[in-house]
Amino acid sequence: MNDLIFDRSEMEIRPLAEREHKMGVDDIYQLDSEVPPYENEYLYPIVAAILEAYHNQKPIIWMMGAHVMRRGNSRFIIDLMEKGMLTHLATNGAVAIHDFEIALIGSTLEDVERYIWDGKFGNWEETGKYLNEAIIRGYHDKIGYGESVGRLIQTGEEKIQFMHRELSIFAAAYRLNIPITVHKGIGYDIIDQHPSADYAAMGYTTGQDFLRFVHTVSKLEGGVFLNLGSAVMGPEVYLKSLSMARNVAHQRNEEIRNFLTANFDLIDFRDFRDEGSPKEAHYYHRPKKTILVRTIKDGGESYHVSGDFDRTIPKLYNLLIAALQKG
Repeated sequence: MNDLIFDRSEMEIRPLAEREHKMGVDDIYQLDSEVPPYENEYLYPIVAAILEAYHNQKPIIWMMGAHVMRRGNSRFIIDLMEKGMLTHLATNGAVAIHDFEIALIGSTLEDVERYIWDGKFGNWEETGKYLNEAIIRGYHDKIGYGESVGRLIQTGEEKIQFMHRELSIFAAAYRLNIPITVHKGIGYDIIDQHPSADYAAMGYTTGQDFLRFVHTVSKLEGGVFLNLGSAVMGPEVYLKSLSMARNVAHQRNEEIRNFLTANFDLIDFRDFRDEGSPKEAHYYHRPKKTILVRTIKDGGESYHVSGDFDRTIPKLYNLLIAALQKG
């Protein structure tokens, strides 16, 4: 059956310097940047819950898709981590890739339509080589995927010269000893295409991250769970993690029910706390029924914030900083 396996050694891998990019460091907000106006009444109870969790040393989980950082929010996220207002970051593999490329060369986000026609898309040497090597080292060291990537960027393993390490969310998490977990599937990310990809190492390290995430969720009573721009990975990983955590808590006569969930996305709902009918398209939207309805029915509360992440995240950040300064 080996003759049915695609041979990656036949691929042509090009240097990252040949790629054109749609995002650079100038697209990342400064902490004091003027940002587009945005208002949403639901941000205020979310901020209050985060501040309470912060003061009570409860988990504040920030789970996000790549679009959140692609809209220029890396400095906001890092600053909240440094202030102790985010205690666990969870991402998909794309966030790790964009974060690595920004740190390495100050640019990221290739034009898929331009490069897919002749198979150049995703087949770039430095991104695939360095990230896969970091994951393999993490596998041998028995650590997680996120920690492996953070260690690579923060310490400059293999003497790699990072131009903008200060903009890396993963490096900041490693430096601050904050859990950052990557929840990926094989074939989701461009580094999976590279000949150096070791799928056993990917599976082990992302598996370790899943168990680390479950551990944080097991402490979620009184905490906050934010899902930002993840329509499938976020709600699905959260759902399984909460079930595992509640399974053990139930045996100990403990509860994980009093917490706040919030979903940030471009999509809007007429009533985000109503699961709706199977005849409606929104019924099948995982963030709605999983994060906003089903998992908080027994004591929690939920909110949905609709809008582009270049507006919603800066507004959330500014409200949190103002609340923190007030004490």
